[in-house]
Amino acid sequence: MHNSKTSYLSVGIDIGADFSLMSVALPTQEIVGNAYRINHDNLLSIQGAISRIRGLESEHNLQSKVFMESTSIYHLPLYYRFKDEEFEVFVLNPLITHANRNINIRSIHNDKFDSQKIALIGLKPKLKISVIPDDYTAAVKVMMREYHSMKKECTMLACRLTSQLRQTFPQYLKLFSQINGNTSLEILYRYTTPENIMTADKDEFVALIAKASSRNLTNAECKYEQLVQAATQANSFGHSNNGNIILIRHIVEMIRFNQEQTQRLLEKIEQIIYEQPNSKLANQIRLIESIPGAGFVTAATVACEIGDFSAFRRPKHLYAYFGLDPKVRQSGHFTGTELKMSKRGSPYARRSIYILALQSISVNKNREPKNPVLREYYLKKCESKAKMTAIGAVMHKVCNIIFAVLRDEKPFALVTPQQHLEAYTAALDVAA
Repeated sequence: MHNSKTSYLSVGIDIGADFSLMSVALPTQEIVGNAYRINHDNLLSIQGAISRIRGLESEHNLQSKVFMESTSIYHLPLYYRFKDEEFEVFVLNPLITHANRNINIRSIHNDKFDSQKIALIGLKPKLKISVIPDDYTAAVKVMMREYHSMKKECTMLACRLTSQLRQTFPQYLKLFSQINGNTSLEILYRYTTPENIMTADKDEFVALIAKASSRNLTNAECKYEQLVQAATQANSFGHSNNGNIILIRHIVEMIRFNQEQTQRLLEKIEQIIYEQPNSKLANQIRLIESIPGAGFVTAATVACEIGDFSAFRRPKHLYAYFGLDPKVRQSGHFTGTELKMSKRGSPYARRSIYILALQSISVNKNREPKNPVLREYYLKKCESKAKMTAIGAVMHKVCNIIFAVLRDEKPFALVTPQQHLEAYTAALDVAA
């Protein structure tokens, strides 16, 4: 949080992809001069902006502070350039600037006005600012986000493949839990149509299923019989043409390529993490991985999205940062009763928390709960609440656990509510 009682020049920069506009405000909230255009591909333009700030500092005998809106990755080059010039640079969350959209009574929205608005916002006391992660954390963060984007692309490709099969071979869809699984893709590429399956050599087909799925020949032969039966039914209900066949094989190839590249990217992320095992980020990932149900991808995503954990003083701050806090709607005697998540934080972290919540209330192969405390809590909530509402409550608990392990820098240890109560009572007795 930015807080300063001394007067300063507030430099507001509206960030764009190719150029930015800069405005300067005096402590009296008066805008100085015209907006200055900074062309990102012109070093003279960038140096001119720096010289302009230095000249105003000398003219008004004031130090300056630079404020810019977080805009994808476009603000980073200017951020580090101004930092190199030893300016105090602060990055604002777009939610902050959007909340001050009506700073002028006129309905104006252009780059010039936005830069002036950011400069005026920079003069506000107790202004909340974003924390820029170090280069190491930022590198892992951008790679993790790309990993999730590639996984999403793979899901979209699987939907496109499903659409083609609904026309040509709808009976096939019920035979595999994952249409983009290794066995399914191998079969679709080798035996694309129902006719190909019906005329295929049985021994060769069974061997292919056994190799792709790592099953024994008995199970592979059972799957073969199911495929032949489904292919026979497709002759009565199903229609394909050359376009469908070409598209199915094309999509299968794209899914395979996407999966290979996604796995390769994940291996590079793991390599970067393991090359610096004593880094703060690697330590945070290990701590989160100690939570039952948390794998490497979930732990790395949450740790990268959190960044500097010291910015969070209470669990509810972390909860709100992930966008899991409820929207509050109240005006006069009206109070909204249907509360929903604000979803104003990182979607990557929020999805990871959701997956971790699902894993926490699930059971192992031996039917034992992974986290018996959270599972019992979830089942009790389901008695009076909808399932998604109960999962939202579990996500809140998961945030508390993540906050605790990162705050104490100790791996997760399961503590029952009764043990919590006993420890709390013992602490009160000692204090008395």
